[in-house]
Amino acid sequence: MSSGDAERATAFAPASIGNVAVGFDILGLAVDALGDRATVIKRAQAGVGVSAIRGVVQNLPLEAAKNTAGRALEAMLADAEVDFGVDVEIDKGIPLGSGLGGSAASAVAAVVAANRVLGGRYARLQLLKFAMQGEQVASGSLHVDNVAPSLFGGLALTVGIDEPRVKRIPAPAGVRAVAVHPHMELATKQARAILSPTVSMSDFVWQSANLAGLIAACYTDDVDLIRASLEDVIIEPQRQSLIPGAGAVRAAALGQGALGCSISGAGPTMFAWALEADGERVREAMQAAFTGVNIKSDGWVVEIDSPGARLIA
Repeated sequence: MSSGDAERATAFAPASIGNVAVGFDILGLAVDALGDRATVIKRAQAGVGVSAIRGVVQNLPLEAAKNTAGRALEAMLADAEVDFGVDVEIDKGIPLGSGLGGSAASAVAAVVAANRVLGGRYARLQLLKFAMQGEQVASGSLHVDNVAPSLFGGLALTVGIDEPRVKRIPAPAGVRAVAVHPHMELATKQARAILSPTVSMSDFVWQSANLAGLIAACYTDDVDLIRASLEDVIIEPQRQSLIPGAGAVRAAALGQGALGCSISGAGPTMFAWALEADGERVREAMQAAFTGVNIKSDGWVVEIDSPGARLIA
């Protein structure tokens, strides 16, 4: 971060794949192919104003307390105890209800830009806490699987809520992430509401083994272990009925050599991991499967070790 106060600053925060199948609410992956921008402008009047929302989504709350970027900035200014306020302009590049962390990206971009206005006083871990307050507005709960990768980049594991610790997991060599967004919306609160509050012991053990296996595979470049571990046995079975064609999309990805395929965050976006040579074929197959149920989609093949939020002006 640059030092010294600024009158205005603009930051970009990438989209993200939440959960990464096996790490519900704790594991996420930045998707730098798209994201949100926030411009924060210093003003004499105290408080936070949301002065503009542009881009692929515009019908979001202008009241700061009900806007993810606005709420994050309120938390930040309250902690900073400054004698001025800020306005924020949001340029949305992530579709609403896409399962690509749009609410998190707006909050992250806002606090990164505001930190420049505040002279860079906050470290990234503190920015994470402010952004989490914003994310809670959209999801109804404090979780970090989108906020952390959007802020820190790459594949991010977060341990803890009150005092979060973030660890970037190394990208396995030669592996890419594929994300396919069907043109439909699915609210995070809706997708969380259908989840059972209890988990069987056998599923808990299975999912725990998959999470440990995936992380170990990333550190050791073990593609076979990725293939064995990248499977969600708890959340996906409950949510896939909310996404038309989800089973066919997963089957299509695996049929083209994907190492695994699951739902991105709350959905409806789906993602896969694949060897670099298979990435485009996997993307095409996933999109074709959505076309088969009369749903248009957008798709990307991205690096796993991608950058996080950064100042752009």
